[in-house]
Amino acid sequence: MKALVKTQAGKGFLEYKDVPEPSPGPGEVKIRVRACGICGTDIHIRHDTFPSFPPVVLGHEFSGEVAELGEGVTGLEVGQRVVAEVVYKTCGHCRACRTGYYNLCLTRRGLGWAADGAFATYTVVEAANVHLFPENLSFEEAALSEPLAVCASAVCELTGVTAGDVVLVSGPGPIGLLTMQCALAEGGQVIITGTSADHDRLALAKSLGAHFCVNVEEENVMSLVHKLTDGLGADVVFECSGATPAFRTGINAVRKGGKYTQVGLFGHPFEVDLDEIVIKELEIHGVFSSNWRGWNRGLRAVAQGRIQLRPVISHVLALADWESAFDLAESRQGLKIVLIPD
Repeated sequence: MKALVKTQAGKGFLEYKDVPEPSPGPGEVKIRVRACGICGTDIHIRHDTFPSFPPVVLGHEFSGEVAELGEGVTGLEVGQRVVAEVVYKTCGHCRACRTGYYNLCLTRRGLGWAADGAFATYTVVEAANVHLFPENLSFEEAALSEPLAVCASAVCELTGVTAGDVVLVSGPGPIGLLTMQCALAEGGQVIITGTSADHDRLALAKSLGAHFCVNVEEENVMSLVHKLTDGLGADVVFECSGATPAFRTGINAVRKGGKYTQVGLFGHPFEVDLDEIVIKELEIHGVFSSNWRGWNRGLRAVAQGRIQLRPVISHVLALADWESAFDLAESRQGLKIVLIPD
């Protein structure tokens, strides 16, 4: 079968090539991949700025059909439409695993960087990590289940948004737009911010229900926050852009005793004034991947029609065109780019 493989360590070394078709072992499921989205992690692996274990097939945001069941697998049938969590192996006995936070397992290994992923005709995953997806979703939309699970974890599980909360979301990329929709579904009054380069993305955010869309190069978001909250500050801030100025704005914008959650990755260290966090007694969260709770929340919200995934997809291309697709993703010319094997 054809697959997109990181063949060795170093910048580049991605090749669309023939590889052996995998077979499921005990407790595993073989999935015929129908769609797989490009994640920022894939871009980082391309440039060797995210750890990987080559040779390895990339891709972890995917949907498909059950093709074969390994020994001992029950509860699934060949032909069912499924998605799967990015986690591939965990130890199963550490504190994180035993308390349901297996995404934080110290020996955790993930699809697409430590185990062969889904930029391929077939992939193999553990049966315990497989989820059926709602009938109202296409394969392309279902491929966004993994980033949606991250956002649902951030909003619903780790942070919490209460009806009436003023919520600031920075960065109208795919993660920002999904985080925004989760916050709207929880009853928040949402402000989403971007720059002039995000004009079309902010317009999309407005069409998806954002109450306020702010170009920070043209409008003072702090003035808006103070107006909406009688000068108190936002109840919750989700920083999804991974931009240093957005972090500083978020810390300034959140109210005393409020919540700040970092969803985006910065990719570099920078100086932080911790006194502001201390003086405000802020509740600070980071979000890393997801677990069953986030997947369950996200898929249920989609099934109920509370979250739209199709508008977040800007391009659907063949896996064979991976190079131009990766270039599009890097240049931020679109939103979520989905690749179709074969």
